[in-house]
Amino acid sequence: MPVAVDQHIHRHKKDAEGELFAKVLKQANRGLDGYSQGVYLFTPDGKLLAFANTADAAGVRRLTQIALKKFEPNAAPIKLDDAKVAPVLPPPPEGGLVLDVTSKVLGGYDKTDKRIAHHINSLGRDHLWLRKDEADALAQGMLLDTVKQRLVRYHLIDNTRGEPPMWRVDEIKKLDLMLKAGKLAGSVHLETKTGERGYQAELLGTVETKDGKVTRLDLVAKGDYWGEGTFSRGAPKGRFPFAVAFSLADGDCATSKVPPQGARGNLKAYLK
Repeated sequence: MPVAVDQHIHRHKKDAEGELFAKVLKQANRGLDGYSQGVYLFTPDGKLLAFANTADAAGVRRLTQIALKKFEPNAAPIKLDDAKVAPVLPPPPEGGLVLDVTSKVLGGYDKTDKRIAHHINSLGRDHLWLRKDEADALAQGMLLDTVKQRLVRYHLIDNTRGEPPMWRVDEIKKLDLMLKAGKLAGSVHLETKTGERGYQAELLGTVETKDGKVTRLDLVAKGDYWGEGTFSRGAPKGRFPFAVAFSLADGDCATSKVPPQGARGNLKAYLK
């Protein structure tokens, strides 16, 4: 049975899922205080059969073959205790907005390099949370500075290959984003002190409202990105085209409840 989980969340869970994940991690010589990305194949009672941190289809196939050799299909079924369930996800701000964030590298990869070929179509996914006062301001035609800062620092990042570093305040070299007559437009220049990583992009979008509520918010940032992070290796060489799209999330969808990447560990700092 294939299951995809958010490793950051699951290694902090205190319920049955968290206990199972911790048991599997221990067998892989990994703890709960670091990154736990990878593919784990294990039995229902948590016996680890194979593990590797890979996103390569051929690598996963090899792992499956290793696990099948260790798997005992005729083993007696195990009896599991009643599952403990404990909430772990902080809820989105009451009265605020949740935006789906999708990022993509649009080119620059050497297509002859099979080692990174799978990155070409990779999408980064995240959520942008807005407080109630920020959502109310948008409905009135105002774009608060806190929204601009949060959007740029935590979401104009190349997260298509792993967990990226967020932008610091002093790495915002230019931030010009305005909302006028329902249209969003502007530009941004982000760059580290060393110049090894950066993003220069134009932004264009639309905001629609009805009865004092935001009913549509679409925004796209597109420009040139360069560099990579410690946990997001494999970027194209030099500058490469990169885009990030924002749109209102479906509030009834379970995935919309997943907290923003930048909020993990310090939700207050993210929302300030």
